[in-house]
Amino acid sequence: MKIGIGADHAGYRYKERIKNYLTEFGHEVVDFGTDSVKSVDYPDFIRPVAEAVADLDVDRGIVLGGSGNGEAIVANRIPGVRCTLCWDAKSAEFARRHNDSNMLSLGERMMDEATALEVVRIWLETGFDGGRHLRRIQKIDAKKS
Repeated sequence: MKIGIGADHAGYRYKERIKNYLTEFGHEVVDFGTDSVKSVDYPDFIRPVAEAVADLDVDRGIVLGGSGNGEAIVANRIPGVRCTLCWDAKSAEFARRHNDSNMLSLGERMMDEATALEVVRIWLETGFDGGRHLRRIQKIDAKKS
């Protein structure tokens, strides 16, 4: 799978660890930055990941920050993106099964590294249930008349 990843300074450490984790498991990773813990503005690094997901340049995207909230907000401004903020195994599972999440947002200050890696693993391995959930996603993506 081709996965875009991006973070601000507060998510940089986990971004680097997740990038290595993904590569270890054979995924192709496209890193949209940042490249240090020096303070930056998160939209500059999150929006390009979301646009790559929406344009189908990558299969999925992972974005990180301190809480993950701002990152999810930025990503969800891009049509076609369903970015879910996940904090544990169950939230990651439901993000995929029920919401067909194509982007994952994580908060480095909200969880330990082992939890972050578990969330990523579950989010990548879990399929979409379809059915009634597909109907709901179609309503989310429907344009106003």
